[in-house]
Amino acid sequence: MAEEKQEERKNFEGKNVKIYGENFEAGVPAEAHNWRAELTTREEQLKYLENGERYWFSKDWFGSEKRKNPA
Repeated sequence: MAEEKQEERKNFEGKNVKIYGENFEAGVPAEAHNWRAELTTREEQLKYLENGERYWFSKDWFGSEKRKNPA
């Protein structure tokens, strides 16, 4: 791994503290990830998509997003 970058800043109490800086490698992926190749059947693909998009298409939401009467 590359050398860790540290910066020195003041916290809320005014004390100097060391914090970590950027810790990622710049650039873009060489190629797109083919998730369809990992899922063999149509049912697995649909399950993957339904699970990934559950925030938008689900009727059972939790926490502050839950509504008694659907919009």
